[in-house]
Amino acid sequence: MTARAAVASALLFSTACAAPEPPFADRLVDAAIERTTHKVKYDGAYVEIAYPNGDVPDHIGVCTDVVIRSYRMLGIDLQQLVHEDMQIAFAEYPNLEMWGLSAPDTNIDHRRVLNLRVFFERHGTSLPISDNPADYKPGDLVTWDLAEDGDGTKRPHIGIVANEMSMDGKRPKIIHNIGWGPDMNDMLFWFQITGHYRYTGPAPDTNVRVAAKTAPDDHDFD
Repeated sequence: MTARAAVASALLFSTACAAPEPPFADRLVDAAIERTTHKVKYDGAYVEIAYPNGDVPDHIGVCTDVVIRSYRMLGIDLQQLVHEDMQIAFAEYPNLEMWGLSAPDTNIDHRRVLNLRVFFERHGTSLPISDNPADYKPGDLVTWDLAEDGDGTKRPHIGIVANEMSMDGKRPKIIHNIGWGPDMNDMLFWFQITGHYRYTGPAPDTNVRVAAKTAPDDHDFD
């Protein structure tokens, strides 16, 4: 065998032996399932955090933190991405009307469900809301309105569709934190679904911008 043939043979062998990277959705689900192994107290208190890649203490978090931390394991920083988008299109986000904020705040903007909904609508794929469980694929993001204490008060919620089915095999489970820490259970149709999205990360030319911080009066991250 000539030297050139030997090199070509080695390249073919190494290519054949290299395992292809799993699809993005599978990796996101794996990252989200890993979050269920962490003991996390449900706590949405306002906390000043670093930017970018800032996080509240790892023993606390809310529903949005399951999503944020799962994407971070794939190298995607929603804190930075949401902040950058809000610098460009602040009026598209509900911060002024909902919380009285007049400028982006890197401490909490990404930790609010309503902001994540706008971000995924602008930069991901908005998918149909339906009562057909087959429409919800592993790695999809789903948002809901929760009713609290029987008084009709609504609180937004978010979770990630898992690759594991309910006990009857009819519905995909959801990975989320609804108050007892990150968990995976059969709750897709427990509450009113308000959004259904798919997001696989930013375009390669995403620019980095300087963070601006404005402390809010409100302490509710959801």
